[in-house]
Amino acid sequence: MVRLGRTLGRGLAPPQFHGIRFRLGAALALALLPVLALGAFQADAQFRVQDLQRRDDLQFAAERTAASVKGRLDSTTVLLQALRPEALELFCQPRLTALVQRIEGLDGLARLTPTAETACASRQLNDASPAWLVEAGEASWFQRLRNGEDTVLARAPVRPGEAPGLIVAIRLERPLGAFDGAMVAVIPLASLQPDIADRALPEGSQAALTDGEGQILTATDPEAFTLSRGRSVTGWVERARRDASAIFEAEDAQGQRRVYAGAALAGRDVYALLSAPAPGLLSWARLNPVGAFLVPLLAWLIAFVAVMWVSERIVVRWLVYLERVAAIYARGRFSVRPVQAMHAPAEIRVLARTLDDLADTITTRDAALNASLEEKDALMREIHHRVKNNLQIISSLLSMQQRALTDPQAKAAVGDTRQRISALALIYRTLYQSADLRYADARVFLTELVGQLVSSEAGRGPVVTSSVEADSLVVDPDKLAPLALWLVEAVTNAQKHAFAGRGGALKVRFRVEGETSVLEVEDDGPGVSETFRAGVGRTLMGAFAKQLRGEVELVPGPGGGTIARMTFATPEAVTPTDPADLGTRAAPRRS
Repeated sequence: MVRLGRTLGRGLAPPQFHGIRFRLGAALALALLPVLALGAFQADAQFRVQDLQRRDDLQFAAERTAASVKGRLDSTTVLLQALRPEALELFCQPRLTALVQRIEGLDGLARLTPTAETACASRQLNDASPAWLVEAGEASWFQRLRNGEDTVLARAPVRPGEAPGLIVAIRLERPLGAFDGAMVAVIPLASLQPDIADRALPEGSQAALTDGEGQILTATDPEAFTLSRGRSVTGWVERARRDASAIFEAEDAQGQRRVYAGAALAGRDVYALLSAPAPGLLSWARLNPVGAFLVPLLAWLIAFVAVMWVSERIVVRWLVYLERVAAIYARGRFSVRPVQAMHAPAEIRVLARTLDDLADTITTRDAALNASLEEKDALMREIHHRVKNNLQIISSLLSMQQRALTDPQAKAAVGDTRQRISALALIYRTLYQSADLRYADARVFLTELVGQLVSSEAGRGPVVTSSVEADSLVVDPDKLAPLALWLVEAVTNAQKHAFAGRGGALKVRFRVEGETSVLEVEDDGPGVSETFRAGVGRTLMGAFAKQLRGEVELVPGPGGGTIARMTFATPEAVTPTDPADLGTRAAPRRS
């Protein structure tokens, strides 16, 4: 079963997969595969190390961003500490307004009473009356100050058209520690925008600030911080709040995998969050392609090409050369010798000498066989020639006997027999005159036979003209004998019954129609009598047709007269002497 599977596999596989080149290349590729595996392992290890370094860089950048923003918030807190109510006893509003105008990145300052009423505010806040200032008493950040927190950061609620800002508020207390309101500063979120121009950041990095609920306060690209399936970064903010930093990986709304790194700014109110594209399958190509993978791959390719080139020069090209020589031998040309292989390796030279000896042996044997065939061919031609001569002698004896007879029926019977013998003699003459003793062309034979039959009766009565239309069919002589004898009977009967005392036109047609062939003899006489239909000639024609697995019919001709038709199975044909004649219709021959 295994051997059968291999045989079928060889038969179904493309030829190029059977050659030495393919098998040697496949074996070499497998042998050098550990080099590639080692390179892939090193590339993977290097990729993991650099991926960790990438994450660390992102985390450090987040912490730097947090430190930068935290410094800005701390300076604002210090400013608020310096602006306690005792420092603002006189000219509160002008002083706050002047500070806002002088300090960059500050939208407003305000002093709130314990009941969240505005005791004093800069002109910017008085003119705008922002929503967060009007509704401060109900805001959670104010409640947190009232409950005892010293500093609170919160996003300022804004009306449509207002710029978003960040509220920085500190708790004010009386001498005995009672809640005395708050000092509030508003910082525009645009001034807190994280910087992503840091060269240490990975390519495609984005930064954002979030509040304690995970809501984005400001971001360089908000879509980078919108997760897929409607999720948010709230849970990761909780993790950053717990661990003081967090690194996680998620898929954004665009379907891109990204790495996120967060760091707390101040307590649990504001967080810095950085995001960068996660490394893909081909990220190693941007990290360290030469040392990690390309060098092992280049070594593998160089070794593969070198071995394939050496095998080509030493083995394969000589085998191809010997294959061409063997192909020439297969075409029967044994005069070519593999002389170039004398410069090949020893094993190839041995194979070349073997081919040379084989060519010598075949040449010698072919010469002996050709001589034997020529001798046998000459003998067979001589035999056919002698058989033909003997049949002609018998025909001549019958002709002499025919002339000595006086009974008309006896003379006719001897004449019919003589014509049948002459037809058989023509077969042997056709064979020994043909290029191949084993076969004869039916077209040539039938044409000569019809001419012989018509010419034999030419001097005994009115003129009979004949025409032959025959397809070329080269067949075994055994099939020609019944074909010829049927034609003799048909032509003889036409001469007796259709052309007697009047002459006429005889047409013979032979057509090859695939699986069947048709031989017809047509005359222009008065028609066939019932006597002929039941006579000896009709019986012989039926017997000859059966030998060819055919049948005979007599039908009236389209212009009068009779058509004797034999339809039989087409004999097995071989290539004729003139291949152009095979299956073609010959031009009519008239005599």
